[in-house]
Amino acid sequence: METRLADYVDDFTRRDWQTLDPDAVGDPIRIAVVGAGWFTRDWALPGIERSAFTEATVVTDIDAEAVETVADDHRLTGVTPAAFRAGDAADEYDAVYVATPNATHPEYVEAAAEQGKAVLCEKPMAATVEGAERIVDACEAAGVPLMVGYRMQTDPAVRRVRELLAGGFVGDAVHVHASMSQTMLGELSSEHDQWRLDPELSGGCALMDLGVYPLNTTRFVLGEDPVAASGRTRSEHAAFDGVDEHAAYRLSFPGGVDAACTVSQNAGHASRFEVTGTDGRLILDPAFYEREAREFAVERDGTRMDVTFEQVHQLAEEFAYFGHHLLAGEPFGPDGRHGLVDARALDAIYESAESGARVSLDG
Repeated sequence: METRLADYVDDFTRRDWQTLDPDAVGDPIRIAVVGAGWFTRDWALPGIERSAFTEATVVTDIDAEAVETVADDHRLTGVTPAAFRAGDAADEYDAVYVATPNATHPEYVEAAAEQGKAVLCEKPMAATVEGAERIVDACEAAGVPLMVGYRMQTDPAVRRVRELLAGGFVGDAVHVHASMSQTMLGELSSEHDQWRLDPELSGGCALMDLGVYPLNTTRFVLGEDPVAASGRTRSEHAAFDGVDEHAAYRLSFPGGVDAACTVSQNAGHASRFEVTGTDGRLILDPAFYEREAREFAVERDGTRMDVTFEQVHQLAEEFAYFGHHLLAGEPFGPDGRHGLVDARALDAIYESAESGARVSLDG
């Protein structure tokens, strides 16, 4: 067991996708950052700066004060959204990172595509399926690369789970259990007037903001897309009127594998991802939050092994992958068509929550 496991977990944080030497690629990919919220300030910009393949050069946001602060702190060119859409600073960047409220993603991606710039769009791609389709259509029509920000796909711990499962270490997958919860109004912001609580801007709350993590990570680890979905949502507190406070959903995959997932924006902070196979289990706990160290465990034949490994900065890995693949001319794994599958699955879960019926995703 130990020898076979070592085949997969030795050099745990290796970038199995990297083919370029960062010291030999020349200039990094210059990125315009659209959206100067807390996630951009605390995580995305540090990730861009830590990546040898990228550098931030431009920032824009509807909050002029935030633009000024971020531009000063990181020595960037600050522009208004109108100036960005007009391409006034387009000669200062090669690619665009969009991290604004979900409903506003399409307008910024379309502007970037019109300028011929590669795009990294945060997930979920948009507040609606139609918005996600707009994004894909714009990038395909302009012939620009589009990546969706599924940072779990570049996290080494998730990649090792995928490899172990594909290698048959725990047998054939039987089912997946995943959860993600937080007290959003305490951990992110105490303000009730925020975009995650606005259904027009967010498209939903617990399911859209958190549910996409178990959904996409399950797809990535299994290497398959769901064929049906069912779900339930509920809200108990006034702050969540109009959006989902809690959500539970089930995804059916080919071959009979099911994933049972729960998410909440108003519950104890936790995240877990567990794959049970015919011969054992693969466990990440904590699993999803960028601000927590991931813990990895393997169970097989009654033996549990906890794997200790050097933690990575999730956003540095994501931006390194983005910049590397642009420089290498390689296609992205989580591209726009990949993101559309999630958009349609999330829509199906909401449909199921309203109708009480299982919704097919075939075709």
